[in-house]
Amino acid sequence: MDLHAAAHVFVADLDALELEAEDAHHLSRVLRLRAGEAVTAADGKGTWRPCRWTGSGIEPGGALVHEPRASPALTVGFAVPKGDRPEWIVQKLTELDVDHIVLCRTDHSVVRWDVDRVARQVDRLRRVAREASMQSRRVWLPTVDGVRTVAELDEEHGRPVAIAQPGGAPPSLTEPTLLVGPEGGWSEAELAGRPHVGLGPTVLRVETAAISVGILLRALRAGIVGPISKGDGA
Repeated sequence: MDLHAAAHVFVADLDALELEAEDAHHLSRVLRLRAGEAVTAADGKGTWRPCRWTGSGIEPGGALVHEPRASPALTVGFAVPKGDRPEWIVQKLTELDVDHIVLCRTDHSVVRWDVDRVARQVDRLRRVAREASMQSRRVWLPTVDGVRTVAELDEEHGRPVAIAQPGGAPPSLTEPTLLVGPEGGWSEAELAGRPHVGLGPTVLRVETAAISVGILLRALRAGIVGPISKGDGA
């Protein structure tokens, strides 16, 4: 990916290179690009190409490039908090290259969206993830799903998923899916039979815990930090 390009956009077809109206407005009116400036375009599925801004759209500036998805895929789920905090969490997890973001309904959740509101909120959060992907120059768009219970996620993964809990084992890529509970904590039923992963000795707000999980898993996958055992003081 050309990180020095003036902007990065997503398009449905990397040959047609048709911009959405909001993206064209952003390039022309917000960024005020000059004709000929470099732009990168991606399809959200790992393929991108260099382009040039024409003044009203983009045209090819180089060949298609495909970047395989990093492995293992990272999934961070979080209990839905109040207010606009879900937007902030999704934005930052996207910047951190998390592959799958899941909104969770837990036994002690305060926020309870009805079916209609879930659809609207998830659609809005997907737009937040798309904008954050453009800003952070991602070529793979993250998935944003919700709202799931812990039991539903167990079933989808075919095994109990890991949950963040004080006193648990250090984060590792053996558990690339990690859920963050509500500030009221997990219920006894949710704690039972699932791997526990610790994030340190203090109690964290939902957004702090979710971003911590994203940072730690990303750093492990990138090899920036190495795995440690619980006995090492994590």
